[in-house]
This record gives sequence, structure tokens and C-alpha cells, in this order.
Amino acid sequence: MELLKGLPLHRTFLAVILNLLALSLSTTALLGSYWCTGTQKVPKPLCGKTKATQCIGVPMPSDADSSNVSSEDVVHYSWETGDDRFNFRYFHTGMWLSCEENMEGPEEKCRSFIELSPPAERGILWLSLGSEMLYISLLLISFILLMVEMLHTGNPVCGLKLNA
Repeated sequence: MELLKGLPLHRTFLAVILNLLALSLSTTALLGSYWCTGTQKVPKPLCGKTKATQCIGVPMPSDADSSNVSSEDVVHYSWETGDDRFNFRYFHTGMWLSCEENMEGPEEKCRSFIELSPPAERGILWLSLGSEMLYISLLLISFILLMVEMLHTGNPVCGLKLNA
């Protein structure tokens, strides 16, 4: 009989712990920018006067050969194949930000989700954001009600009313 008296309190305590875990994980997921991490394959830029490394060298005609022809009219062939033509940039993304490695410097280049999404798809993005906020607020209300139930142990009927 003594075991049955403590069982509802243990069940409520377990529910509070699991609810707090769900609340903290969903809040971390909403605020974090590391939902997806990895590397993306992007083509290397052409080498020029300002860019000498991490680029594709394209042979330019000498000035003597192209007296009548502009450099846009000359066809250039590059025999590079495979992964030599690409950089592998590190990126991480979340709900609010999408960041990628910047090849010119040590800092990251970050953009907000509004800049990345097409205008036709922004409604779906706002809908998912609203549903995630609603989910977190319902978890918070559930946590508060479970805490009130745990702290108000005088009358078991009041706990049943809170559960209902």
C-alpha cells in the first residue's frame, strides 16, 4: 500500500522531467544554427589579377595575337576535370541563419532565412516557424501545470482537475 501512495508523485515527477527535456531540446533546435552541417561543392572562380589561389587558371591570349579580337570573342578550353575544378566549402544551417566558409578570409559568410528563401515559399517558412513557437508555448504551459500539480499535494482531486 505504501508503494501505491508514492506512485502518482513519481509519475508526475517523471512527466515534469520529460517535459522539461522536450522543452529544452525544442528551444535549442529553434534557436540553433547547426541543424545541418557539411560541405558543399562549388565551382572555383577564374584566376585574375585579384585572385591567384583557389581558382581555375584560364590561358589568356597575348596582346600580339589579338590585335583585332577582344578577349570575350576568344574561346578558352580548360582540360581540368573532376574535383580539381571545385572547392569544398564547410557550411552549417538552422532556422534563422545559413552560414558558409568564406574562401577569402577566416570569417564565415552568413545569410538569414528571408534572403535565401524564394518569395513564393516564405509563407510556408513563416507557417512552420509559427507552429514551432506554438509547440514550445504549449510545452511551457504543460510544464507550468505539472509543476503546480507537483507543488499542490494537499488535495488529490485538485491534481486530477489540473490534469483534466
